[in-house]
Amino acid sequence: MDPTCNLCGRRADPEVDGNPPLGWCADIVETSEGHQTRWVCIDCTRRFVRSIEAKLDREWW
Repeated sequence: MDPTCNLCGRRADPEVDGNPPLGWCADIVETSEGHQTRWVCIDCTRRFVRSIEAKLDREWW
């Protein structure tokens, strides 16, 4: 299954984006069904980079 952006719904194309998709952000989340990977495409990553950085622990910086 090709990764799909959690924000805009864009599907990664392995031929164009690579496998795993280059420039996309991957986040492992705990769900009731176990660990799942949540993907954010390169366009959404660029658009929301400040919001993503704001959610990092202070210790990361």
